[in-house]
Amino acid sequence: MAGTDEEAVAAADDALYVLTAVLLTPAQFPSVLGDDYPEACAALGLAPLSEGYGLVLGQDGVGARWTVAIDDVSMVAVAIASWDCGMEYDLSPDERSVVAALPGWPLAVAVAAPDVPAPHDPVPGLSDGPTLAPPDTSVWGPAQRRLGADEIALQWAAWREQIDDSAFVAPGGSAGPAQDAQQGAERRDGPEGPQGLDGQEARKGQDGQGSTATATATATATDAAAAAAAAVNAAEAVPSGHGGVRRVLEQARAYVDSPPPLGRVRSSFAPGDARTLRADGPGWSMVARTDDIAFVLLDEKPGEVLPVGRGPELPGLLHALDKLAVRPS
Repeated sequence: MAGTDEEAVAAADDALYVLTAVLLTPAQFPSVLGDDYPEACAALGLAPLSEGYGLVLGQDGVGARWTVAIDDVSMVAVAIASWDCGMEYDLSPDERSVVAALPGWPLAVAVAAPDVPAPHDPVPGLSDGPTLAPPDTSVWGPAQRRLGADEIALQWAAWREQIDDSAFVAPGGSAGPAQDAQQGAERRDGPEGPQGLDGQEARKGQDGQGSTATATATATATDAAAAAAAAVNAAEAVPSGHGGVRRVLEQARAYVDSPPPLGRVRSSFAPGDARTLRADGPGWSMVARTDDIAFVLLDEKPGEVLPVGRGPELPGLLHALDKLAVRPS
């Protein structure tokens, strides 16, 4: 496996200043890396183990970027939960848990370790694998589409309040409450508006000012997701029965009969008895609440978010997808 040679592990482990960490599991993985868990693993040259990995991002003593994949997923989960609560947690993986030491970072990181050189790629030859780098999210494409979907899932209420159910077209052509799931799709501005983040935020803070080498460091995946969501453009409504939406719903229905790759459909907490669903496929992402509507993003429609009315079909589809979806343990 790429990056598992003793020299690479020693270079990353002997003096690794931990900046942040993320989970790489079937239920929780950086979606910017792929539409499903196996694809995200492949982007890092890792085998899609059922238990998943914890990814520790940091710098070595000379400032080089390293990503250390460990098999102690629970340790990384506890660290992330502690940091999210504003608590200190010294994430120090045991070298016996190290599966791979990968040069570079697969995600943008907004901070740097103090008292070491600025983040840079390791010297060539320390690892057999290629140097990792964040996917290009400066232009609309699969990575930015998935980040946009991430942001909608995180900021569901802000997006939902922009949608007037009366704007959905009822069967027969009259305006009315949300009806057929294939009708009434239209694109909307994101919460940030078209003048929101421009992608530069992902690089802010790399001079290390105010940063530490432990729990207070954070990755900029959220900033990048906000930048992707802010790329939504204001425009007139898309005609009802939008072909791209129909294709997404057809492919999502096909998942019920023929389960997709692991992680292609994920289910997470939502208020009440509802669940937040995330489904991805070739060229599309969908975010939905099992008790509400759905939002669709398409590679072919840069910057557009297409609301999908609830209607008679969508509820059954969402509940069927929720049954096959992977959930955080």
